[in-house]
Amino acid sequence: MKALVVNAEWMPKKNYPLTDDEKVRKRALIGSQVWRDPHFELKDVSTPNISDNEVLIRVKACGICGSDTHLYETDKEGYIIFSGLTKLPSILGHEFSGVVEKTGSKVRGLKIGDKVAVESIMWCGICQPCRSGALNQCSNIELMGLSCDGAFAQYVAVNERYCWKVNDLENIYSDDAVFDISALIEPVGCAYNGIFIAGGGFNPGATVVVYGVGPIGLGAVALSKTAGASKIIVFDKIGERLKIAKDMGADFVFNIEELGEQKPGEIVMELTDGGGAEVQIEAAGAAPLTIPEMEKSLSANGEIIYLGRAATTTPVYLDVLVSGANKIVGSRGHSGYGIFPYIIKLIASGKLNIGGMITAKYHLENVLDAIKASTKRADGKILVNM
Repeated sequence: MKALVVNAEWMPKKNYPLTDDEKVRKRALIGSQVWRDPHFELKDVSTPNISDNEVLIRVKACGICGSDTHLYETDKEGYIIFSGLTKLPSILGHEFSGVVEKTGSKVRGLKIGDKVAVESIMWCGICQPCRSGALNQCSNIELMGLSCDGAFAQYVAVNERYCWKVNDLENIYSDDAVFDISALIEPVGCAYNGIFIAGGGFNPGATVVVYGVGPIGLGAVALSKTAGASKIIVFDKIGERLKIAKDMGADFVFNIEELGEQKPGEIVMELTDGGGAEVQIEAAGAAPLTIPEMEKSLSANGEIIYLGRAATTTPVYLDVLVSGANKIVGSRGHSGYGIFPYIIKLIASGKLNIGGMITAKYHLENVLDAIKASTKRADGKILVNM
């Protein structure tokens, strides 16, 4: 089968203290500190075999995530930018949907022909975090497409417990559209986890501010609209993405590079008549710039939901949290808590519309062009169809 394989040179930075496990397994906890000079190749590889609890999925659509782009991009020394768990070589891709082509002997919940969306966080289910319900914080976590083989391929083998049937979407979408929409459930699930699980949700009528409207930020806009936000305020520096956010339900959009002397926090205070916003979402990965503005414009009992990742320290004025009874919560992943099935139900009901974030589609044969296009950061979601 055809697959996009990424490899790089294992060359830990001198000041990076490798753990014994990293040395033995050549599996970096912080990829940007270890992997240098990445190489991408669309090549022929063996179709994976499946175990008793796995299914073989014929991949139909796979989205390009920012982490995929960060594996392609490098710093001035040639190290990948992605700072998360990484083991190479690996087949890239983790936001995907497809059709069950084959089932293992112990698979009971899926059958051949089922259409599925798939979680990308491979949780073990037996460690203390997993047994406590925190699947996204699994001690033995593997990340599909980053530390194990992913879905920019014609086929992928996955344990059935990570798969969710999306057959109900056939009632409102054509076959091809079902797969395209289903490939968006993973990034939208990350936004759902942050807003409603880690963040605890918000009262209908609240004001929501979103910094950064890549796919996760756009998912936050769509979910906030569905959940009853009275005002959704968006900041980004890319005009194309701001237009998509507006089309998906944002009430006010601002290009952060065109504000002049005015600060984002000041704009939020003006639009809320001085009361501040109840929910502020960091999906830009620019915390040192965004968090101070959020702190200045939080309502009483407001919260900051941190979804972006930045490998740097961020100044936080803690007295604001105390006097305003505010909080900052971090969130990773989309597993558990009924996130995938809830999103599928919302989409099937017609109450959550996320298709507008798809702005470009490529075929697997042109996947390298798709990766290169993602570095321009002008699109909402780029999909690769198989």
